[in-house]
Amino acid sequence: MSQRRPTSFDIAALAGVSQPTVSRALSGNPSVSEETRKRVLAAARQLHYTVDKNASGLRRQHSRTLALLFFEDPTPDESLINPFYLAMLGPMTRACARAGFDLLISFQQLSGDWHVDYEDSRKADGIILLGYGDYTVARPRLEQLVRQGTHFVRWGAPGSGQVGNTIGSDNVQGGVLAARHLVERGRRRIAFLGGASDNSPEFRDRYRGFRQALTDAGMSFDEALRIDADPTEESGRQAVEELITKGLSFDAIFAASDLTAIGAMRALHVAGRTTPGDVAVVGFDNLAASRMAEPSLTTIAQDTRLAGETLVETLIATIAGQVAQDVLLPVQLIVRQSS
Repeated sequence: MSQRRPTSFDIAALAGVSQPTVSRALSGNPSVSEETRKRVLAAARQLHYTVDKNASGLRRQHSRTLALLFFEDPTPDESLINPFYLAMLGPMTRACARAGFDLLISFQQLSGDWHVDYEDSRKADGIILLGYGDYTVARPRLEQLVRQGTHFVRWGAPGSGQVGNTIGSDNVQGGVLAARHLVERGRRRIAFLGGASDNSPEFRDRYRGFRQALTDAGMSFDEALRIDADPTEESGRQAVEELITKGLSFDAIFAASDLTAIGAMRALHVAGRTTPGDVAVVGFDNLAASRMAEPSLTTIAQDTRLAGETLVETLIATIAGQVAQDVLLPVQLIVRQSS
């Protein structure tokens, strides 16, 4: 009887590593350390293991599929997807079709190794990440993807200190545009509804731009007028109730998301305050709901078509071995009835 031919699983057992690590070491994947690679190669030589060139060629073939992973956000419906991200879906699908790729859509899993679920299993050649929750919690997982050599791109706040290729809007400029607009409308006591910490870099940058514009206009800011708020209508409602309960005087609101702004306007209506008469309101995102709100919402528009296309094109470039850069996309002030 002929002797059984050794496999990559045999090498893994002898080298004391996982089988996916053996595959990456033998294929020259840069995510494997030099020490581990030497150990794997030594085990392969000891077992007289030879690479099947045909099989390895098949394994290296691309699936021509990208995985789009949404972060589960609190929503009033059962979608659990931020409507801003849903607006990117059509442009991403069309961009994939033009490039000859399929798009696999799922939620971000809490398993330790996304690359095993997607890239190493050949379900997808790379991953697009939309949403992250608390960035300080998400960051170690993103760093793990970098170490593993996973091809991925994410929507976030481009800039120094971000992990992986990041595509995002110019949130600082958006904050500047919102504040300037309200100041030009004669508003002097402007509340900010949203986070301002590293937990939410995009909201933090919108707040930075907002404060910068007030300073440039020679205006001070009362820190009591900044209320933490999530991108939900309920959070916007609660933030306005907090301002009123504290007896704070304010004649305008800049909310870090449209959903927060819409919730804020509803709370103002319940409290008997008119918009924009008593309180002008500006949001951020330009969701479809902002046009249908009563009154229609002035907002900072993010270009969802360009965002979706850029995410896909950047990921495909990294899969092809090109060096991709972070991209900062322009924003635009859309003036409507609320201001």
